[in-house]
Amino acid sequence: MVKQVTKAGGISSEAVQAKTGKTWDEWFKILDREGAQQWSHKEIAAYLYDKCGCPSWWSQMVTVGYEQERGLRVKHQLCSGEFSASASKTIATPLSVLYKNWNDEELRTKWLPKSEKITVRKANLNKSMRFTWTDGTSVEVNFWNKGPGKSQAAVQHRKLEGPKEVAQFKNYWTKALTKLQEMLEAGANTKKSNLSPKKK
Repeated sequence: MVKQVTKAGGISSEAVQAKTGKTWDEWFKILDREGAQQWSHKEIAAYLYDKCGCPSWWSQMVTVGYEQERGLRVKHQLCSGEFSASASKTIATPLSVLYKNWNDEELRTKWLPKSEKITVRKANLNKSMRFTWTDGTSVEVNFWNKGPGKSQAAVQHRKLEGPKEVAQFKNYWTKALTKLQEMLEAGANTKKSNLSPKKK
């Protein structure tokens, strides 16, 4: 008896069915029948979208799930073949403050180890940053406003060699973002306490 696929590409079969009308098993059966194991990522996604009516974003997700399930791609591997590690953190601080702590080299060195060795390639005020890491790999950071006094930084570290490096950098960025969060939120709390009315 063939084991039913309940999750692939980090997405449950129920979620896929709700958005595409088919379960993982149904999609895999269709793709196997068409010989998709011999296709490129682009060819699979195009087939799902053009021939099967799968929504654009979900055609990409189904393709990734299929590739991982059939051993054509391992976890954290992009369609280009490279590996990437990602991490994100929502912090109780204004977007402009969060961005400044990334963009200002002096502030960055307070929470990001070895940050003096990175090279900023492009910076889009309060929106995104791209920089080259110490080993030549690439880091992209996107920033979002999450409401009054809250913002989020999402990191994707690309051009990694394999799963081992992915695990190392995912851990690295998780710790770095946590340190940044603690630093910024502690600063906010200090300011609040300083603004509190003095007791007579």
